[in-house]
Amino acid sequence: MTTLNRFRWTGLIVLAILGAGGYVAWQHYATTAAKQASANKPRGPAPVPVKIAPVEKSDFPVYLTGLGNVQGFNTVVVRTRVDGQIDRIAFVEGQYVKQGDVLAEIDPRPFQAALDQAKAKKAQDEANIANANLDLQRYTKLGEFATKQQTDTQRSTVQQLTAQIAADEAAISNAQTQLDYATIRAPIAGVTGFRQVDQGNIVNASTQTGIVTIAQVEPIAAIFTAPEEQLPQIKAALAVAPPAVIAMTTDGKRVLSTGKLALINNQVDTTSGTIRLKAVFDNKDHALWPGQSISTRLLVTTLKDATVIPDDAIQHGNDGLYAYSVNQDNKAEVQKIKATQSIDGRTVIESGLTPGQQVIVSGQYKVQPGSLVSTAVANSGDNQSKVKAE
Repeated sequence: MTTLNRFRWTGLIVLAILGAGGYVAWQHYATTAAKQASANKPRGPAPVPVKIAPVEKSDFPVYLTGLGNVQGFNTVVVRTRVDGQIDRIAFVEGQYVKQGDVLAEIDPRPFQAALDQAKAKKAQDEANIANANLDLQRYTKLGEFATKQQTDTQRSTVQQLTAQIAADEAAISNAQTQLDYATIRAPIAGVTGFRQVDQGNIVNASTQTGIVTIAQVEPIAAIFTAPEEQLPQIKAALAVAPPAVIAMTTDGKRVLSTGKLALINNQVDTTSGTIRLKAVFDNKDHALWPGQSISTRLLVTTLKDATVIPDDAIQHGNDGLYAYSVNQDNKAEVQKIKATQSIDGRTVIESGLTPGQQVIVSGQYKVQPGSLVSTAVANSGDNQSKVKAE
């Protein structure tokens, strides 16, 4: 091969290499430019993260709330009914006692002596009437040998002694009663309070100071109030059956006991515009205590198949109440609603929503009508959320 041809081939090879390199460079440039153009292309807004809850259909209890105080179903100040010295105190302060349990004992000797004396008097009079009956029988047998006056006088003597024995029996009963009073017993079952008199003291029936106060706690009562405007609802509920009353702590966070409404007071307090109500609780666990302050819930009715949503879904606007629902395209929609009853974080919806819809309960401040949302299901039990698959 000549030198000229060798130069030609070398040049062609160089041109081919340069062409291939340029093509590769051009391909890299085109790919980079396409990626840059795709990155610079306008994109839609990111979905707004929210939590949702279903619109439910369920029975909804309607409660009237109030405040009240617990009081013993019965409260008795135990006093002595006879005079004497206390020999023994038989209870412990704060003890639960049953009806008839011995609380204290007074020196019984004077009362036992009076009883023995009454019994002896009766025995004496029984001997006298036995002798008088024998004399009456003798006068009767004498017939005409005894004057009518003697017979009538003896018959009268027998009658007098019969009446005396009846009086003796009454005296014995009274003496026995006084002796029984020397043992002071609990008139009701309940919890004893502070002891007011110590052993060894002299007590008498005329003093107002009692030995102890007993409060009946099984059952127990609670007195609470309601506005007079609610009186028709309460009377209507009571006319059907005694409505349930729930006693709760004053902060409303814990249920203490459940009972029944027993009484509506016979007049409205004109100064406060309220009516006093009385509820009774079995209180077997002694969760309620006399003097305790409580909050109450009075069940007046139950709405059947009501439309219910969480309170957190309800928003306040210039035109009234509304809530955001999520449609099938995961977009937020404004729903104007009308709410009625509400309790325990749940509200009854009269119009605006239907069971089966999903409403936003958290994250509404970022949502606008038509916003795309990513949803998580709110869990009311443990305040956690479970992500819903898109």
